[in-house]
Amino acid sequence: LSVRVTLIWILPHLQPLDLLSEITEDRGGRLIGMGIVQAQGARGLRLGKDLKAISFSASHIFKVCNHFPAEFSIVITLKVNSIAPKRNEYVFTLLKEGTSHMLLGLRFSEDNHPPCTQTEAGRLWFDVFRRGLFICDGKTWVSMLKAKERLDYVEEYQNLVTYSETLDVEIFEIPDIGLFAATANKKPQPGSTIFKWLEGRFEPYQNITTYEAQAWKHFRIGTEVFLAVANFEKNDRNQEYSVIYRWSKRKLQFVLHQRLKTHSARDWEAFHINGETFLAVANHREGDDHNIDSIIYKWNPDTRRFQTNQTIATSGAYDWEFFTIGPYAFLVVANTFNGTSTRIYSRIYIQLGGMFRLFQSIPTYGATDWEVFQVQERVFLAVANSQSYETGAPAEINPFNINSTIYELNITAQMFVKFQDIPTYSAVDWEFFTVGDDSFLVVANSFDGSKFFLNSVIYRWQGYESFVPVHQLPTYGCTDWEQFDTAEGSYLIYSSAKEHISKVLRLKTY
Repeated sequence: LSVRVTLIWILPHLQPLDLLSEITEDRGGRLIGMGIVQAQGARGLRLGKDLKAISFSASHIFKVCNHFPAEFSIVITLKVNSIAPKRNEYVFTLLKEGTSHMLLGLRFSEDNHPPCTQTEAGRLWFDVFRRGLFICDGKTWVSMLKAKERLDYVEEYQNLVTYSETLDVEIFEIPDIGLFAATANKKPQPGSTIFKWLEGRFEPYQNITTYEAQAWKHFRIGTEVFLAVANFEKNDRNQEYSVIYRWSKRKLQFVLHQRLKTHSARDWEAFHINGETFLAVANHREGDDHNIDSIIYKWNPDTRRFQTNQTIATSGAYDWEFFTIGPYAFLVVANTFNGTSTRIYSRIYIQLGGMFRLFQSIPTYGATDWEVFQVQERVFLAVANSQSYETGAPAEINPFNINSTIYELNITAQMFVKFQDIPTYSAVDWEFFTVGDDSFLVVANSFDGSKFFLNSVIYRWQGYESFVPVHQLPTYGCTDWEQFDTAEGSYLIYSSAKEHISKVLRLKTY
């Protein structure tokens, strides 16, 4: 038990008092039955195992007035290693002089809260841990006021060991089954792994044979759950397919549903428009030709298969992102390379008359990812630029150290305009998330031209200052970030294309 107790008077001319100093030091300043300890930078006092209670007369501190103050605060910093179940521990008490009658007491217990019955109806309870004010309705404690969480720092939580390098992670939930993470792994055997969240951590659940998998995409059609994988390489029969799997309620596993012919597929995007389900594949190249068609498929409820709905010309397509603004549906593609240059246009399409038509072209540099997000009523698009290269052009000082750009929708101009440039190192992913009322972006920095050990960065929205860096996260060959929430808290997970470990990080809030 380590503790520090301070009594603060609600009077401006009175200074805080350290109550422990009244009972822990003898006249020579030596500690009695205690030792000094330090934890996470904070110093405290540890009570000896034989020291059950220590006390002093209130007259030591009430030298001018004999009355206990009507208004006061007791500030206690307490660290407890363990406590017996259903046991209360008093930390501080005020007893009537000469008796054991308690006038004031402060106690704690593990995972406990005050009773709420008809007797306590109408009573208020302030939960220090959750920083919330609750009222008893006669049965349960009902929240009246709860402080918004704020991000304090990020800590390492779990190493997710995979059989090979990981290019992407897809986090999804199956109702009544649980939370899952599908990793897109490089080697075909035993393939890519689907993990399930069990007792506060991810555990291997199912392996699926994939061929240099680039990405997974989870989606639902009615009550059915599907998972599509983008395969970059051919299978052992020299066939090039990406595969859609369906969740079997009987087997409690994903089973093969449909194969679709793709060309070095990098990504799938699933979306719904007017009750219809679509899948868009990012075909990266066919042989050495990067200027090929990517395909939008549409679900046929009669055949229960996806069928080609539209083809769109792309150049080294790497990512599709779907979003809606009011009644309008958009698709934006990240074009990476046209065979000679990475300095090319990525394009935004709008659906009109049942087909996607060109809405806007944006210059990008080896674009690998688009992330759409909203801050209040403002709509943004962030592009991850990976490399600035052009055949025959003079070599740049560092083609991997380039800006990735955030664009904002200008309603008046009906187009996205540049909002902010952020320096990145071969960025391959953006992830937007919120904690309380705060908005964040985290970028996957993968390579600076000489090394893969780099800091990926969390940026926080600060209004007039735009997005500013707040946390530097050491990563190794980082390719993807995903944020997810569980009953235990909020987390980030990143995948590594350079080692067999992806990392789960916990967001510590206050």
